[in-house]
Amino acid sequence: MKEQFLEAGEVVGTHGVRGEVKILPWADGPEFLLDFDKLYLNGVPFTVESSRIHKSMALVKFQDVDGIEDAQKLRGRTVTVDREGLELEEGTVFIADLIGLPVFCEGAQIGALKEVLTLPGNDVYVVEGEKRYMIPAVSEFLDKVDVEGGEIHVRLIEGMAL
Repeated sequence: MKEQFLEAGEVVGTHGVRGEVKILPWADGPEFLLDFDKLYLNGVPFTVESSRIHKSMALVKFQDVDGIEDAQKLRGRTVTVDREGLELEEGTVFIADLIGLPVFCEGAQIGALKEVLTLPGNDVYVVEGEKRYMIPAVSEFLDKVDVEGGEIHVRLIEGMAL
């Protein structure tokens, strides 16, 4: 079952003296966080007054967070977003929706997706079963990723099993 709220980053600091916070995004980039009118910090809803990108961070000013002291209290909190109303580009999925899915190779289950490593070249799927596999998330090795059907089909080559 898909989670309604998805972890999207962490408040890592403050910016300026007017109450802006720096959010380190856990999505593809900070742009993702600019589309929300409301973000949740440790489950508590905060209304976004303004947001912008600064370097690799999202700078967000929340309503009723009016100074550096208020902003510092938010440091270390996990930022989540409500999936309702989100639209992803075709072929794009949330990593959270992949974790735990069974992984098959040539019709046999080899394990379940334990983790997705986001690396500069491409993502790598970490599959755990009787063996542990590191599978690059590229078309050469992914036959089918079916979030709705709840399964992933892959092609393995020598060296993927650890």
